[in-house]
Amino acid sequence: MTQFRNEVFRSLADPTRRAIFERLCRDGAQSVSTITAQAAISQPAVSKHLRILKGSGLVQGTIHGRETLYRADVAALAPLQGWVREMTGFWDEKFDKLENLLKRMDR
Repeated sequence: MTQFRNEVFRSLADPTRRAIFERLCRDGAQSVSTITAQAAISQPAVSKHLRILKGSGLVQGTIHGRETLYRADVAALAPLQGWVREMTGFWDEKFDKLENLLKRMDR
């Protein structure tokens, strides 16, 4: 699970890949040419970013005739959601302890 989560983090760390993923989430399935027209980078660069997103499970491709339509797979974000919940619980506990300590010190 950690390896998969790391792949998702690495994929989304790049602002261009994150923008492509967000666009696919918002606008639905798109071809490479449509994504390229919206991204200020070349078609080979878009294809490389899509390959990385696909490798981490964030994007799926479906062949339609001569084109492949790419769509976001938001289920791949589940490991990140679990991590965020875990970290939220961790920090909530730390802040609760700090708050209790400060209250004791005020007495």
